[in-house]
Amino acid sequence: MMPPKPPARPERVSLWRYARLFRADILSAQPAKLYRAWMAEFRTPFFRSYMINQPELVRLVLKERPRDFPKSDRVGEGLRPLLGNSVFLTNGAQWQRQRRIIDPAFEGGRLRDTYPAMWAAAQACVARLGARAGGAVEIEEVTSHAAADVIFRTLFSIPIENETAAKVFHEFRDYQRSQPILNLAAFVPLPRWMPRFFRRRTKATARAIRGLITQLTAARMQEIGAGTAPDDLATKIMTTADPETGARFDTEEMVDQVAIFFLAGHETSASALAWALYLLALFPEWQDRVAEEAQALQSGDFAEAGRLRISRDVFREALRLYPPVPMMVRETSGPEVLRGRTAPKGSQIVLSPWHMHRHTRLWERPDDFDPARWQTENGKTCAREAYIPFSAGARVCPGAGFAMVEGPLILSALCRAFRFERIEGRDPMPVAHLTVRAKDGIWLRVVPRDVSG
Repeated sequence: MMPPKPPARPERVSLWRYARLFRADILSAQPAKLYRAWMAEFRTPFFRSYMINQPELVRLVLKERPRDFPKSDRVGEGLRPLLGNSVFLTNGAQWQRQRRIIDPAFEGGRLRDTYPAMWAAAQACVARLGARAGGAVEIEEVTSHAAADVIFRTLFSIPIENETAAKVFHEFRDYQRSQPILNLAAFVPLPRWMPRFFRRRTKATARAIRGLITQLTAARMQEIGAGTAPDDLATKIMTTADPETGARFDTEEMVDQVAIFFLAGHETSASALAWALYLLALFPEWQDRVAEEAQALQSGDFAEAGRLRISRDVFREALRLYPPVPMMVRETSGPEVLRGRTAPKGSQIVLSPWHMHRHTRLWERPDDFDPARWQTENGKTCAREAYIPFSAGARVCPGAGFAMVEGPLILSALCRAFRFERIEGRDPMPVAHLTVRAKDGIWLRVVPRDVSG
């Protein structure tokens, strides 16, 4: 059975019709030709946008000349109420300063330090799901809860059951359903007089989330001052001084960064884990292999994570088929010639992991679920040239390594404890909210495994 994929729109539609389709779902608003095109131009009297899928062009934008293609300010049209001036939205010197402070917290040795918190969150997820096993379960809710638990345990040393953490989680669930990762204006820059289609509750929910994060951050500032702060990611980031200026993040700046850590670290992991579990329900032979491999998880020692090779390939394949952030937008800082066409200054350059990961000229059987592809020559080549779930180059997600430990760990822990089964007639359809989610949730039958299984 082929994993679900949104239907493509008709080749030609009016700008107004495109805006309506985009507002409903950015994935199904795109034509089928983007799965085989190296570049597509969208031109109106007001703006030009270029989607690029050719690996050489993507490498140019993300790795070779990233300064000439800064992140588009239009991305902030929808996300700034929540993210403020976080590292996800900034450019230039401000972004460089933020990365100098943030990156040390995610360097190699820190993964070993945060692993016990990930392990505890995985065990807590198994216990929570055990109370509901035996029937149909909405899996996105389960993985959202687990990923949020990981973030709070690793960032602030508190479990999801903490009152403030639980409030942030529930508010974020509302925000996730009300705000797309890209406002229409980010993909097709609209003239200022055209309505932006913001949801009414978006800004109110963003304010509520930021208020709760401010409480946690201010409390941690006091603990740092008193010398009682735990050695977690929040403390590491808040006590790291910019090596060039000596300045640290103040409370407001830290709130901005915590907001993006929660979005990037919780929302993306939750999405990928939910799709991975659905894919394993669709292909039970792979699920059994993950469950068998997961017997290596015994003590919570970091060394055990290195043995989860099958689980890691399954998670990578879920990230390929359902990349949590389906599209990214850059902007030309000056005129650029792309495949013989001149893109004027201020043109929007759209990079689409969704289309690139399923591109018919790059991948063998691009719409198939096949974790074994990562050990083939085609898979290894595409991993280098056509696989960007965490972006690439200087702006690669600092938590990419974190996610690639967390995801396989939770996936393995769940598959060792439970069998996940597809429910006939309830297959999910991907849509883009803050991340790639299922239109009506992902419903699976969850059955406890036998001790022998």
